[in-house]
Amino acid sequence: YHRWPQEFPAMTEAVINGVAPTGARLIFGSNTYMYGRPNGRPLTEQSPYAAHTRKGKVRAQMAAMLLNAHTAGQLPVVIGRASDFYGPRVRQSALGEMVFAAALQGKAANLAGDLDQPHSYTYIRDFARALVQLAHDDDAYGRAWHVPNAPAGSTRNFIRLLEAELGQPVKVRLAGPLLLRIVGLFSPSAGETVEMLYEFTEPYVVDSSAYTSRFGTQATPHTAGIRETVAWYRQTMALNY
Repeated sequence: YHRWPQEFPAMTEAVINGVAPTGARLIFGSNTYMYGRPNGRPLTEQSPYAAHTRKGKVRAQMAAMLLNAHTAGQLPVVIGRASDFYGPRVRQSALGEMVFAAALQGKAANLAGDLDQPHSYTYIRDFARALVQLAHDDDAYGRAWHVPNAPAGSTRNFIRLLEAELGQPVKVRLAGPLLLRIVGLFSPSAGETVEMLYEFTEPYVVDSSAYTSRFGTQATPHTAGIRETVAWYRQTMALNY
């Protein structure tokens, strides 16, 4: 996470140069960091790149490299963008193992920001299905698409849905900027989350209506996504924890 500026642009260039001679298409999964602060407006594919963070600027650079390569005729490129995601096999995310595994163990779920702000979360299987769908649509290439997201709700409500699935209360431990900076002294990746806290301290709504209107695919409701995620964590924890 803390080495994105050093590694990601070079990796993107290597991917472009590696794929282009093969005649293959490039389907690229990404996020929404390049837009910066929403300033109270839903993020769409037409939102300007206004990143104010290091990682957001890197993502904007990567997107420009990919779409410029498409425009130049080097290779066909399509980008699928997800918001913060969760789901089976998702461990390192805002709603990863520090929420699901912790809750299943009766420990406090670790979260950050304002739990009552609306926030779009992407179910990982919706992300995967969207990338496959984009790959097979010739007319989808040359641009970015926001993959389907369930209607934005508060993180607090997401935790309530998790409680309903577990049939037990979920304790929450909130981390603020100071604590994250202290932890960052020992874990650079944790420290890097500080600049992204704006996503969780103000409304962060990612509009995926362009995708759903084009393809007719709707997002998985969080109730179903949480159910499948809990089932996966239960199975995994029974084997490994």
